[in-house]
Parts: sequence; structure tokens; C-alpha cells
Amino acid sequence: MALTQKQIHLVQHSFSLVEPIAEKAAEIFYDALFSIDPSLKPLFRNDMKVQGNKLMTMLKAAVDGLDDLESLVPALQQLAQRHNAYGTKKSHFTPVGNALLHTLKIGLGDAFTDEVKQAWVSVIHVISDTMKPEVKE
Repeated sequence: MALTQKQIHLVQHSFSLVEPIAEKAAEIFYDALFSIDPSLKPLFRNDMKVQGNKLMTMLKAAVDGLDDLESLVPALQQLAQRHNAYGTKKSHFTPVGNALLHTLKIGLGDAFTDEVKQAWVSVIHVISDTMKPEVKE
């Protein structure tokens, strides 16, 4: 699935609006994730503030890398391989995507338009489609 320049712009711009509240966004994300699928909570054994920083750093790298998907693919594949060690399964991608969309809706408020949402859905699919083959079931 290819991304359009407009989708890339919408995602990058909307993420730039969330970055100033990165710590709060990470908190919203994990609260939503554990609400959507409580069985995922035991996979996160480290300090959640540190985990939140890692999440936002990874998201920033992915969002920044959308302009050059060919360069982003190996990084996403390596990320998926690391997540194998944590017990990540292919079935976890849907709750993670839904938690991210919820976080963006809360973090962006009125700026989370249908067009922005659809752009993020497309990006989430590109990322998960790239990572899933590397994740063991």
C-alpha cells in the first residue's frame, strides 16, 4: 500500500502537534491500550515513563521516515524482530493501532479530522504490514 504525499503531510503535521505533549500522549496511549486489551499489560515490565519515551521516539522516527519508505522498511523489520523477544504477536497490532488512533483523537482534538484519521489509518497499515511478517505467531 502506497502513501500519497498528502497523507504523509497530514501525518507529519498532526504528529508535530502532538509532540509538545509527548509524555501525556504516551500515557493516553498506554491507558487506552490496556483498556482495549488488558492481556497486553504484562508484556510491559519496564518503567512506563521510559516505555512512553521509547514509543514517542519510535513514532517520530517512523513519521519522519515516511518521505523515504525504502529506508524505513529495514528499521521497522528490526523493530519487529526485537518485539519477538517481548512476546509480541500479530494479533497485537490491531489494539495498538486502535490505541494510537484514540491517542491522536484526544491529543489533536478538533484537528483530528476524518482526513487526518484516514491518513493515519493508512500509515498504521503500512507499518503493520511491514512489521507483521517479522513477528512470530
